Amino acid sequence: MLLHSTFMLRALAVDDERPSLEELLYLLHADPRIGSVEGASDATEALRRINRALETGPAGPDAIDVVFLDIHMPGLDGLEMARLLTGFARPPLVVFVTAHEGFAVQAFDLKAVDYVLKPVRRERLAEAVRRAAELREATPLIPVHEPDPDHISVELGGVMRFVPVEDITHVEAHGDYARLHTAHGSHLVRIPLSTLEERWRTRGFVRIHRRHLVALRHVDELRLDAGTVSVLVASLELQVSRRHARELRDLLMRRTTGR
Repeated sequence: MLLHSTFMLRALAVDDERPSLEELLYLLHADPRIGSVEGASDATEALRRINRALETGPAGPDAIDVVFLDIHMPGLDGLEMARLLTGFARPPLVVFVTAHEGFAVQAFDLKAVDYVLKPVRRERLAEAVRRAAELREATPLIPVHEPDPDHISVELGGVMRFVPVEDITHVEAHGDYARLHTAHGSHLVRIPLSTLEERWRTRGFVRIHRRHLVALRHVDELRLDAGTVSVLVASLELQVSRRHARELRDLLMRRTTGR
């Protein structure tokens, strides 16, 4: 017997083309099974939104149930973002919305709920929403376990390893990737520096430059020389940009004085 349900999906639409995003948002707003929907113009912005929601827990009021995701976007593309989401303890469902037919196999390998082709028809999108609603209602966002905040997973030679966050001295931007530096080596992860900055802000990491994030506990020296500022981290000198210098000085002073 089927029972009437009041379950409403919280959705996030991601598309770098503004007209396509606005059309998708309009259609989703009109669907009675969508309780709320927000838009993001790229995958990095979308990941920030999802990570912020995780601060209230996977069952929190801001959690995302389903992401409607374009594939071809500058920087991190839709398939790469979906791969990152699979590493979450309770990832949102993914519906791909794209003008390209050739990625369907990869999309469903990533456990996509549906694959909707552009131009989007209202009836076709409604079918994707129905599938997502049925799946989310059957497996709601109940926190079975929280993601481990003390480690980050990295792949090395085909082996997944878990690096303690406290061992990371600094992080270096590499486009849509980031290189994590520890006393024992470095690891490249497919996560933008801006995402790690948001995620680790409360763990004592601070941005010192557009390319660098440092762990305050690993800063050994703050150097001032002819108007330039740098820090010594694990025997490596890193430049501090002017816009970040005052904040860094204040944070280091508070760390040493306990205020």
